[in-house]
Amino acid sequence: MEKEVFKINEIPAMIWGKKSEKVFIHVHGKMSRKEYAENFARLAEEAGYQTLSFDLPQHGERTDSEYRCDVWNGKRDLNLIADYAYGHWKSVSLFACSLGAYFSLQTYTDRPFEKTMFQSPIVDMRWLVEHMMLWSEVNEEMLKVQKEIETSIDVLRWDYYCYIKEHPIRKWHKNTAILYGDLDDLQDKSCITEFAEKFGANLTISEGSKHPFMEERDFSIVEKWMKESLGDRK
Repeated sequence: MEKEVFKINEIPAMIWGKKSEKVFIHVHGKMSRKEYAENFARLAEEAGYQTLSFDLPQHGERTDSEYRCDVWNGKRDLNLIADYAYGHWKSVSLFACSLGAYFSLQTYTDRPFEKTMFQSPIVDMRWLVEHMMLWSEVNEEMLKVQKEIETSIDVLRWDYYCYIKEHPIRKWHKNTAILYGDLDDLQDKSCITEFAEKFGANLTISEGSKHPFMEERDFSIVEKWMKESLGDRK
């Protein structure tokens, strides 16, 4: 398929698909990169959309950067990407996965998306971080004193923990489709169902699927959900 590689304010980015007046901003998750948007972009093109993907901080072409992949830098980059998208297309939609969904929820509350699609979204980062602390035998006082604690899962940071406690998701768009695996260990099912009920999201729960949706059986599940969500539902 057609694709263009370029940069938006030094952020490595790609545009996928034939020229259209409609585009999806594609926000990948942790341990991913802009090139992994290809399967989604192929389906989006069939539905009449181009796709704009990019590398989050410390991912893809930015792996060696000291520019941290945190909520502050994520919000800055996502706003730059959105400013570009709204300046070049008449209609803008959003696809985001995992951590990319959390950054989107923190950044895009007032952006007028045509459609929104979340795969394995982190909708309650406080739940995840506090469970990471539990799994790693780290308590709040330890984190407050040490500021940063390296664990086998990820680095826990006091400033990040304070932010997520102070900024729960209070506002979001109604036209959102969510795909969630009921074996997802990064977000409890209750977090997802409460979010869907609060914001009127169209929730699809895949039984036997884990957070990454990377088992062979998952590929057809993801593709079916994507095709349905890219359709006429508003």
